[in-house]
Amino acid sequence: MRTYEIQSQRREEQPTAVAATTLDVPQIGPWLATTYHSVFSFLTSHGLSPAGPAFARYHRLGEDRFEIEAGFPVGEAIQGEGEIHASSLPGGMFATTVHVGPYEAMEPAYEAVASWVEDQDGERTGDPWEVYFSDPQEEPDPARWRTEIVQPYRAKPPTLE
Repeated sequence: MRTYEIQSQRREEQPTAVAATTLDVPQIGPWLATTYHSVFSFLTSHGLSPAGPAFARYHRLGEDRFEIEAGFPVGEAIQGEGEIHASSLPGGMFATTVHVGPYEAMEPAYEAVASWVEDQDGERTGDPWEVYFSDPQEEPDPARWRTEIVQPYRAKPPTLE
């Protein structure tokens, strides 16, 4: 079994340029590839550059269905156009880890983050997101893909007895 190193980080709110949709799992990969290209093209056509790697934030709607927001962090809020709009990643405390390997093998990394938050007497607050340090078009070997998992959390409020 693989071991994941979990880190706690405080981050500031990060403006983003994104597109959003609702999809079943088999549709996600093709949609992400097209979306990252569209968002990147939008940014460059407006004289802007991403302020970091591509990300996707997932909100589970059912067993294999998600609302997804995907794009890039930017230096300041954008004026959206068409399917591209301004959004942001929240600020606060986050539990993070890096998964090395194919996307379909990330579930143990998510479980490790959830266990760590619980072990810290914390609770998850909001949807996690993935930051893609590897581009599958540039690195064809899935065993070498690096993906950061970012989970917002907070300390559980004390219980009154």
